[in-house]
Amino acid sequence: MTKPKFRELRRSYGFDEVAIVPGDITVNPDQTNIELKIEGFTLAIPVLASAMDGVTDVRTAVTLSKLGGLGVIHLEGVQTRYDNPDEVLAKIARASAAEITPLLQKVYSAPLKENLIGERIQAIKKAGAVCAASVTPANTKHFAPLIAEAGADILVVASTVTTTRHASKSYEGLIFPKLRKLVPMPVIVGNCVSYSACLELMQTGISAVLVGVGPGAACTTRQVLGVGVPQITATMDCALARDDYFRESGRYVPIITDGGFRNGGDICKAVAAGADGVMLGSVLAQAKEAPGLGYHWGMANPHPALPRGTRIKVGTTGTMEQILFGPASVTDGSQNLVGALRTALGVCGARDIAEMHKTEMVIAPAITTEGKFWQMAQGRT
Repeated sequence: MTKPKFRELRRSYGFDEVAIVPGDITVNPDQTNIELKIEGFTLAIPVLASAMDGVTDVRTAVTLSKLGGLGVIHLEGVQTRYDNPDEVLAKIARASAAEITPLLQKVYSAPLKENLIGERIQAIKKAGAVCAASVTPANTKHFAPLIAEAGADILVVASTVTTTRHASKSYEGLIFPKLRKLVPMPVIVGNCVSYSACLELMQTGISAVLVGVGPGAACTTRQVLGVGVPQITATMDCALARDDYFRESGRYVPIITDGGFRNGGDICKAVAAGADGVMLGSVLAQAKEAPGLGYHWGMANPHPALPRGTRIKVGTTGTMEQILFGPASVTDGSQNLVGALRTALGVCGARDIAEMHKTEMVIAPAITTEGKFWQMAQGRT
């Protein structure tokens, strides 16, 4: 008798382990459609800036909106705890490695000022930009009416892991169908990495799903908690949930892969794996307009007892427009991300994002090293 296996592990894949197979036909890149639709809103480019204090403030949200994307402002961060957040951000940037974690814990222990929620949203709206505002599930019921009253366009409810069912003896979990009736705006929810969690979230009536647990450059959740799924597999599983839900309901709910991106190639692979859009953190933290002044840190970093992030130095490489549209001044794929996506669609014969989802992918652990001896020897990879 063969002894049964206690558990069988499923193989999962990250960006560096797969490659996109070119198509049998090609399409002119400038004739590709890369729009992202979230209910009544259409983004010209499928790029969201993450709700992290080193990435998005009022200025960057306005800039990205005018470039065709969407900046998500973090309404539980320094923007709503301090009247002059720029002073706090500069202090974070100047702190030494030994000082930074206790400093962040102190900075984020300051109380939230509800009047600043409205002020930040209204500043974005007065500039003619689309405003997306992010809160955690624990504070959503309290802040959502304030966010709606201030005129925000899109509500983002995000945490390390968000599910439709929450077991607790102390409080009732967030009920998304009730939330949808409470606020008259699209609701994006995240984060998740599994088929079942994604499907259940979509069934509550939400507008889009953020996919990814722990892949961010400044996140240490995977080291601290041991949880997460590499982004290609997570995206494919959630894309399957999206497609199954669409067949059942007739309602298309886009998925947005969130975290782990370093360059245009990663973005192209996420889209080929099934993503309708991407959320970028460290990549956009390198923009001259970014509030982190060349630094980036995660939302979970200032946790008072179990920080799950770290401040990293990403530097400043160019303007947000240059990072998104070029012209690129570097050859590592970290600039002209939109051009890279359009070109990938073109060489795969995909006229839009939906067609790119049908592109063949292969397991390719040598994709970043094959034939690159001289680059590696000279420190260029």
